[in-house]
Amino acid sequence: MFDKIIGFIGAGNMGSAMIGGILSSSLANTSQIIASAQSKETLEKIRAKYSIETTLSNETVTSRSDILFLAVKPDKMDDIISGITGYLKPNCVVVSVAAGKTLSSLRQAFGKEVKLVRAMPNTPALVGEGMSALCASDSVNSRDLSQIRDLFSCFGRAEVVPERLMDAVVGVSGSSPAYVYLFIEAMADAAVADGMPRAQAYRFAAQSVYGAARMVLETGEHPGVLKDAVCSPGGTTIAAVAALERGGFRDTVITAQRACSAKSYEMSMA
Repeated sequence: MFDKIIGFIGAGNMGSAMIGGILSSSLANTSQIIASAQSKETLEKIRAKYSIETTLSNETVTSRSDILFLAVKPDKMDDIISGITGYLKPNCVVVSVAAGKTLSSLRQAFGKEVKLVRAMPNTPALVGEGMSALCASDSVNSRDLSQIRDLFSCFGRAEVVPERLMDAVVGVSGSSPAYVYLFIEAMADAAVADGMPRAQAYRFAAQSVYGAARMVLETGEHPGVLKDAVCSPGGTTIAAVAALERGGFRDTVITAQRACSAKSYEMSMA
């Protein structure tokens, strides 16, 4: 168990998911977590759900925290930082989950040297299946970074990457649940066209995507090998794969994902 106070500025969906994951893992207990938000309604929901301390004061959270999560929208980040920078503990590790906010821009906003971790989780963290990428400033030591990785691992998987890959991360995991939802919806539409009730079609499609993803992660096999194992000669699966290839499936996915990464880079340069 951690011996630190963990603070959250921002307790929306992502902040709530992180708090829930940390508590369910027993890395920290309710007395070690404090959160702030803009609305009393949000704080009441968080307090009722997790029995943690809540406050409207970002300064209070900052002054108490050994690890401070900034779980706010990118356009709010600079204003939040300007209000809390004078309240940071000397060795506090600040973790930003705002897309497009580089370590350099965060350091500039604080106006002083701060232990900074930039993180990119994704929305499946809400069900304990998130994928998070982390990169850190030079002032963050290996022990600090290991602790932050442990916290993110409470609600999925987490890996440390160089900051230059963060735009690629946005494309491959940060935004990619949306692509998968489109795929599931299209699969379900096809099943409905073949006569299956829609609710059942969504269950079949979603479970198949979930199971296939677990096969990749747990077997360690190359996706192409797993695909070939399903494609019997002259069978139904290879007919479907051939149709996807005629439609430019892989090229479309690659083009879309790189457009996402390019947009992330554009946002970080703004």
